[in-house]
Amino acid sequence: MHLAHLRLRDFRNYPRLDVDFAPGFQVLLGDNAQGKTNILEAIYLMATLRSFRGVGGSQMVRHGQKGYFVGGKVVGQGDHEIKMYWSPAERKLSLDNQPIRKLADYFGAIRVVIFCTEDLQLVKGTSRARRRFVDLLLSQTHPTYLPLLQRYASALRSRNALLKQRVQDESALESFTAELVKLGNDLIRMRHELIPKLSPLARLAYRRISNDAEELRLEYQPSVKKDFAVELAQTRARERTYRSTLIGPHRDEVQLLLNDRSAAQFGSEGQKRTLAIALKMAQAEYLTGLHGSAPILLIDDIMGELDAKRRSGLLPLLERAHHTRGQVFMTCTEENWPRELGRDLHRWEVRSGTLKKSSAG
Repeated sequence: MHLAHLRLRDFRNYPRLDVDFAPGFQVLLGDNAQGKTNILEAIYLMATLRSFRGVGGSQMVRHGQKGYFVGGKVVGQGDHEIKMYWSPAERKLSLDNQPIRKLADYFGAIRVVIFCTEDLQLVKGTSRARRRFVDLLLSQTHPTYLPLLQRYASALRSRNALLKQRVQDESALESFTAELVKLGNDLIRMRHELIPKLSPLARLAYRRISNDAEELRLEYQPSVKKDFAVELAQTRARERTYRSTLIGPHRDEVQLLLNDRSAAQFGSEGQKRTLAIALKMAQAEYLTGLHGSAPILLIDDIMGELDAKRRSGLLPLLERAHHTRGQVFMTCTEENWPRELGRDLHRWEVRSGTLKKSSAG
């Protein structure tokens, strides 16, 4: 799978951009604040419909403009044309010129994995960041997962709204409780199935990058221990006090353990950074194994943060992308990528919202 064409209009600092990309390694070179990361953000946005920077649509519109357009042509098992427009008043998303009515029909048209400094939140942040990581991976691999998650979130909001009322409608509460249990059990089952498949991939990636320093293990810890319906009933008194649903998949945790100790509590900064990269490598390996082709890899200036040993740990993943005619986008302020990649790179100069093929490429 690769992105053959990218089109931007009034996106971040790009007034307009039309650029063709070949498969292989695309290196975006330039000083800070020139628009390198904005290219990665646009590609990630097409794949996931959200920014990896955790911002809303209005912050991605070029200053003084009404909205942005992001589009592209993706070449994989089939060719796909993606178009998306966002403004405060209007949102449009189409695939192959057909408007998207259900997100499940869209996800998977373009698959990406991002490596960026924000990944540290997977280790240092709240359980929500780790749930999101798992949810994205399941959404990329199971067409039924995202609609399930959306319906669960909707039932949860309705149930919480009822719990906040002074006089509660018991029959409505029971109805949403039954819906929550049914959907929640499916989410828990799918997460239970994923983690044992992901954990060995993350462990191997961590060993590669850290040079066998510690043993990594992922452990899924659902807030529901045995029976969701029974445990919800048991927390009813506490729910009335807190006016909120206290257990369910929205409270699940994925523990990251180094030598069986919490990485968040006991890991060094270097270990946490290595672990964050290992998780993303595991995500890429899992998608590659499932779909038979590598996702597009987006690497945002993390090479400068890694020593030579850790950089070389990324090589097998990058090499595989190369051999399967996949695609990698790397942003750099200087030429600090692994030397082994230097033989076959497409270099781009990024300056003030413009992209130009470098003569050195």
